[in-house]
Amino acid sequence: MSQYVFGVDIGGTTVKLGYFDEEGNVLDKWEIPTRKEDNGSHILPDIAASIEKKIKDAGIDRKDVAGVGVGAPGPVDSEGVIYKAANLGWGVFSIKETLENILKLPVMAGNDANVAALGEMWKGGGQGYKDLVVVTLGTGVGGGIIVNGKMLTGANGAGGEIGHIHVEDDEQETCGCGNRGCLEQYSSATGVTRLAKRKLEKTTQDSVLRTSTLSAKSVFDAVKAKDPVAMEIAEQFGQYLGEGLAAIACVTNPEAFVIGGGVSKAGPVLIDYIRPYYQKAVFHASRDAKFELATLGNDAGIYGAAKLVLDR
Repeated sequence: MSQYVFGVDIGGTTVKLGYFDEEGNVLDKWEIPTRKEDNGSHILPDIAASIEKKIKDAGIDRKDVAGVGVGAPGPVDSEGVIYKAANLGWGVFSIKETLENILKLPVMAGNDANVAALGEMWKGGGQGYKDLVVVTLGTGVGGGIIVNGKMLTGANGAGGEIGHIHVEDDEQETCGCGNRGCLEQYSSATGVTRLAKRKLEKTTQDSVLRTSTLSAKSVFDAVKAKDPVAMEIAEQFGQYLGEGLAAIACVTNPEAFVIGGGVSKAGPVLIDYIRPYYQKAVFHASRDAKFELATLGNDAGIYGAAKLVLDR
């Protein structure tokens, strides 16, 4: 008898859902809007209703559903309790218990970046590695640390928050977390844009970036076209991220770093700017860590959420 598992990835604008067989083959995937009004109180009931509809429409016997895994944007501990998700309006509560009470199915929950890391290890760019760090360069910088095949969660689910490693003392702008000088302020999509704006204000040098809408994509497109200003911005980005990852390697000694998120669409050129600064700063035992690009894209979260259930 085949078992099915549902994977859910809660984002700020959409919730991604998928259901899988126990081998990790995705059988269907879809999205619903993230309704953040009323302090996000509609989000879990909406997810439950969407899963119930899929079970009915696909003719799945509920007895064959192993459970539902959920990745959420905030610290989630090993018991499925989330410790605030500011961009959803959530406080502290148990995702696991709340969703189990609605669905009457087993539920597992984790931080979205940690869960995405699990997905990349299982079916993506991290296949074959058991000790890895997945870095998600999106609107922010997410991180997922896998040690011996298991997510590093930490005491209250904040393990792997690598975007908030302090890397710059002289920063005047405040990070979303309330601190200043976080890695996220320089290596995320918005961080690359910030570096570009600052660079363009400081130099009079010609650059295609002056005539394009600034974004991480436009910066790395310009890098590929050998635009000198863009290449200097990429060097800054590479130094912040390479040195940040070197610090992480001294703690976790990973076999590999898997780079994902929207910024990673720039491709191998990204790694060319990160690796030299990493290798210069890292402890020698971790110098040969591999750098891979994530392959699951926006689906990493639903894969990892499904894997959470299968691993329980």
